[in-house]
This record gives sequence, structure tokens and C-alpha cells, in this order.
Amino acid sequence: MKIPKKYRFFGGRIVKTGIAVFFTSLICHLLNWPAMFAVITAIVTIEPTAADSIKKAFVRFPASAIGAGFSVLATFVFGDSPISYTFVALATIIACNKLKLHDGILVATLTGIAMISTVHDDYLSSFFIRLGTTSTGLIVSSLVNLFVMPPKYSETITRAIHTLFMKAGDILSIIGNELCDIQASEKEIRKTFYNLVKEIENTERLCSYQKDEWRFHRVKREDVNNFHYEYKKLSILRQITYHIGNLIYLPTNHFTLGQTKNTLILETIHSLRAIYYNANFTIRKEHQSLIKEITEWFADQKSFIEANRINQEQSHHFSPEMVILYELLSIHELTEELSQIHNLQEQREKRGARLRVSARMRSNNKQA
Repeated sequence: MKIPKKYRFFGGRIVKTGIAVFFTSLICHLLNWPAMFAVITAIVTIEPTAADSIKKAFVRFPASAIGAGFSVLATFVFGDSPISYTFVALATIIACNKLKLHDGILVATLTGIAMISTVHDDYLSSFFIRLGTTSTGLIVSSLVNLFVMPPKYSETITRAIHTLFMKAGDILSIIGNELCDIQASEKEIRKTFYNLVKEIENTERLCSYQKDEWRFHRVKREDVNNFHYEYKKLSILRQITYHIGNLIYLPTNHFTLGQTKNTLILETIHSLRAIYYNANFTIRKEHQSLIKEITEWFADQKSFIEANRINQEQSHHFSPEMVILYELLSIHELTEELSQIHNLQEQREKRGARLRVSARMRSNNKQA
């Protein structure tokens, strides 16, 4: 039974952190080692993917060794004093920066400082116990991240992409209202646009996490194919936002289009928005008719500007009106590509479903 999100008090990463802390401290207890350093290492080693945990473990181990070394040295020279804490913190940070062990600076500095109060007379033994606890935390956390509740980002990515397309359509609709002098809200548009770009970057990060995670787990070919289709959609969305950004920064107070042209632009933009709200990204004939009118208008503008440039020696190649048409046509072409990709994805899914049914029927026939 799947628990609804609003009734969940913790996620998979919190559960994995708890498991890692428990087993790390248990191992340290059995070996009679101080668990504090190992637990700190275990907590910071839980990453979004197993690949990140393993990769950063190779950075955090030498960084922790540096912190432990400075801690032993400072305690030997200065004892448990304010100078020791200051020296260990600064020396560890500087050394890790110089050696480019950036991912290990935090854990090395924290545990190096915490180690000062536990070092007594046996400095060499304290140093190697420190390395042992660090290794325990790194290994346990990496194994937990690898085998316990491996993250699956594909469904989240698919939902996020469709939501982002709807947001892009909303922003495009607001821009259309501003271009046609229906509503002016430049500050609001830019803020919403920046949020959209940020969310696209976050989704791209999830895609990177998913690809990293597949390096350590078996995955169905069908899942990989669907992921690639979704990633293509995300790439198209990134290009669409580029053209939307061009429309946002177009000065709207230097030209007027007239009622007929305003209506055509608004209808085209609303049609694009309707496509992005459609789960199948279906392009209707009415939309193609609008694009045909936009294309003819663009061609007329191009001929007009070329004629004026020859006759009056004008240096401008594009008028604001022509820029609007160019951006809308560019967005339309990307939308057509989006629709084609989604259709190919659906065809592949249907073909895969038929093959699975056929295989199941053959298996049943053999058993009979």
C-alpha cells in the first residue's frame, strides 16, 4: 500500500541516514572505537545517488586523514587549547583547498576539531583509530546508499517536465498579453521566467542523478528508452525558454501591431499554450492554420524590410514585429519536434506492450 505524501513524515534519504548511523555506531561499539567521528562521516556521506557517495568517499578519506594528522600534531604541540582548535581548523581547510579535496573539507574540519579533546598520550593509535572510524562511516554509508531504497527519479522527471511545459505556456500567454497591450507586468514575468529556468535546471540535475544511479543497478531497456525520450523533451523545453526569454526582453513600447495582428498573435500563443497543457502534445489543424498566417506575415515583413533597406540604406535587418514572428515560428518548430518525439515514444510503448503480451501467450501455450 502506497502512503500518500501528506502522511509521510520522512523520505528515503532520511531512512537511509538512520540506517547508516545505526550500523556505523554499532560497528564502532563492537570494536570499542569512538562512534562520534564515524557517525559524522556517515551522515555527510549519504548523497542523492550511490555514485556520488562512492566518488566523494575517495575525497573524504584523505581529507579526514589530513584533519586527523593536524589534530594529533596540534594536540602534541599545544595540548587541548584554543590555539589547537584554531590551528586544526585553518590548517585543514587550507590543505584541503590546496589539494582540491573540496568535498571533504567539512567532515575533515569538524571531526579534526572534535578529535582534539579525545587525543591523550597515544597519538599514533588515536590517528589510526580516527582513520578506522572514518573508513567505517564511508563504507557503511556507501553500501546503504547502494543497496537500500535506491532512488528512482524517472517518474518525478516525467511529471516535472509536463508541469514545466504548462508553466512555459502560461508565461508565453502573459507575454502575449503584454505585447498586445492587454496587460503589462514586466517584473512579474521576469520573476516567473527565472523560476522556470531554475526548475528546468533542477530537473536536469535529477536526470544526471538518474543516469549515475543506473551505473550501479540493473535497469530495464524500456525504462532507459523512456528516459531518453523525456530527456529530449527537456532539451526542447530548454530551447523554447530561450526564445521565450527573447520575447520577454523585447521592448514593447516602440511599436503597435493593430487589432487584427494582435488577435492573430494572441490566438497563436493560446494555441501553443493549449498544446503544452495537452498530455499528448497534440497539434490541431487550427494551430497549423494560424502558423500558416504567421509564416505569410513573416515573409511579407522580410520582403518589406529588404526593400526599404535597399531604397533607404537602412542598417536594421529585423524590426520588433519581425522578431516576434521569428520567435513564435521558432517555438512552433520546436513544438512540432516535441509532438513527434512524444508520438514516437507512444508507438514504442505500444509495440513493447504487444511484444510482452505475445511472449506471455507463447509461454502459456508451452506450459499447456
